[in-house]
Amino acid sequence: MIAVIQRVSSASVTIEQVVKASIGTGLLVLVGIEDADNAEDIDWLAAKIVNLRIFEDDQGVMNVSVKDAGGDMIVVSQFTLHASTKKGNRPSYIKAAKPEVAIPLYNQFVQAVETQLAKAVQTGEFGADMKVALLNDGPVTIIIDTKNKT
Repeated sequence: MIAVIQRVSSASVTIEQVVKASIGTGLLVLVGIEDADNAEDIDWLAAKIVNLRIFEDDQGVMNVSVKDAGGDMIVVSQFTLHASTKKGNRPSYIKAAKPEVAIPLYNQFVQAVETQLAKAVQTGEFGADMKVALLNDGPVTIIIDTKNKT
């Protein structure tokens, strides 16, 4: 799994001109799933993101997690994170999991994040044409790949 984590002052997901998800301070997480991903990847990544200390404490140091800051989260599935650009100019998405594999893993990931965060997480809609808006705070953007855990 690959996740792009963005600390935001606000973020939203709009589908067919209807706002599906909207948050203030928190994290917008774009997540890409491949066939090799499993429950261990899900649990590790959910815990890593929720406990990542990227919010400022009283001294202005990034030392507080989204959970400790009381922030919210939006999780959006994004297969294009697994794009291979080695050959030519047209990306290949061969590593991205097909919907029959990706949807259950995505749903399990959202549930794992909700468990770690101890509150509901907003989401996009798998496979939909989404318009994602955000005000990146910092800017802080972090990329995590579960294949690089060790």
